[in-house]
Amino acid sequence: MKKFEKFVHAILDKKSKKTLVIVLTALAFFGTVMMLPTQLVLAKMLPGKSDNTYSVYVDTPSGSSIEQTKKVSSCVIDILEQEREVMNLELFEGQGIPLDYAGLVKGAGMKRTENVAEISVNLTDKHERTEPSFLMVQRLRPIVKQRCEPLVPNTTIKFVEQPAGPPTLASIVVEVHGEDMRKVRHISTKVADILAHTNGLVDVDVMADEIYSKYELIPDKEKIARSGLSVEQVNNIIYLAFEGMVIAHKNSKNSPDQIPIFLVLDQETKRLNSQQEEALQSKLSSLNLMNMRGMMVPLSEVVTIRKVPSNPMIMHKDLSRMVNVIAETDMVSQLYPLLDAREQMIEAFSKEYNVTKEPGMSTYMFDLHLEDPKTGEKYLLRWDGEMKVSLDTFRDLGGAFIAALILIFLLLVVYYKSFALSGIILLGSFLSLIGVILGHWAANFFTSETFFLTATSLIGFIALMGISSRNSLLLIDFAKSLMVEHGIPKRSAISIAAATRAKPILLTAVAIILGSALLASDPVFGGLGVALISGTVAAVFVSLLFVPILMDNSKAMDFEPAKKKSDEPKVSITR
Repeated sequence: MKKFEKFVHAILDKKSKKTLVIVLTALAFFGTVMMLPTQLVLAKMLPGKSDNTYSVYVDTPSGSSIEQTKKVSSCVIDILEQEREVMNLELFEGQGIPLDYAGLVKGAGMKRTENVAEISVNLTDKHERTEPSFLMVQRLRPIVKQRCEPLVPNTTIKFVEQPAGPPTLASIVVEVHGEDMRKVRHISTKVADILAHTNGLVDVDVMADEIYSKYELIPDKEKIARSGLSVEQVNNIIYLAFEGMVIAHKNSKNSPDQIPIFLVLDQETKRLNSQQEEALQSKLSSLNLMNMRGMMVPLSEVVTIRKVPSNPMIMHKDLSRMVNVIAETDMVSQLYPLLDAREQMIEAFSKEYNVTKEPGMSTYMFDLHLEDPKTGEKYLLRWDGEMKVSLDTFRDLGGAFIAALILIFLLLVVYYKSFALSGIILLGSFLSLIGVILGHWAANFFTSETFFLTATSLIGFIALMGISSRNSLLLIDFAKSLMVEHGIPKRSAISIAAATRAKPILLTAVAIILGSALLASDPVFGGLGVALISGTVAAVFVSLLFVPILMDNSKAMDFEPAKKKSDEPKVSITR
């Protein structure tokens, strides 16, 4: 370690070398920090999670028949069956799959209409295949959409993966709040169009029922009575002709409940030739009922057909009417598409509304407020979903990091009785961020997908604060001991302390790196592993090169050597 001692002493002796180290460290810090806004390193709450299953949601337009939904679902299944890694598939028509981790908040349990279907896809074990499930989804999504969505116009097909973190409605959710539902739907459609044209966003959908025309069959009680029929007869034949009905029950020793016997006409008889009112009228004319006088009465004589608009589902949140517009990210962070889409929304809506942003750094800082200049009606675009969870998580971890800095600083002030020495230790610890960001940038060259700066990465950075602080503490305490107890000059003491403590610092770093290497390949905690490995390497260089310069420049390190006993004045006592 003599060579390293001389190397450190040579740096401390020349002002130009000290300045060079300080400048290089500052450039490295600001250069790595700029990797975040320049998108050389991307931030995301959690990376993609490779699982053994995923789901496919099929949403045909409201009012679509089960046959149309099945047509699209069959197309999706035909494509998925060609995949070698797909073990089995299960189709749920007109309903959602049994609730799983992802479906808890995605509304799968509320699906009970003919225009929806969900497909559960089970894969071979993730440890036995080379392609992660999220890369398979990314590859299959455009193929399925291109071939299957055109079969029924305005169909939406969404690939839903099991989340690596807390389940959310979608990666990006835009809540459109307002009282005039017609305008809310119009705004929602514009928002969806902007999201659909934003790079990195897929599976864009407006979670609102389309308004379509339907026909109501209304029994005319007066005509029914004059025809010698009963309302119950008319209702029964209508249900039998179009839906089917339970006509009896069967008991079985294998079932604790009675088994209903359901009578329904075959599909050919039930199907109408077209969607026009004339086809429905013709169908009713072909249905006859025998009255009490034995005469056959056509059903069209006692039933009135009325064309009415459908009744869409109305959603509320916090006592406010709203419509959700959702989108998923295609292997990118949620933040960057959000910022891009938000700017496009401000530009687009400024032509019709007065657009104002949410003031300050509030919880909903990305929200947009729209006001109609003519009517004064107000609308709100609120951002939610995994993006909101990510922002909240990074905000909380940032708060925890600041709290850790303050606590460490106060403890050091109490110990050293010096703000300068405490600041040196804190600055050395903070500079380990250089290694954390550089490590994530370098990790991109060794992975097939983007390696994100995640929430676990920030946890690793917070943990590094204590490790790097310990390195600086060792140097300061040892240098102080050499100066006070042995009277060694300041620069020599700092050089000796750096050379002597280099070995335990390096051994500690090696132990951390080897222990963290097991985490680096994990899909969720990989960010924690890389942060600890690269941050520890940076902390070693900062502790052994940069911190000694700060110690040399600090007057707080000018310790006086302790007086020896031989130097103490002798005191004589006389009686």
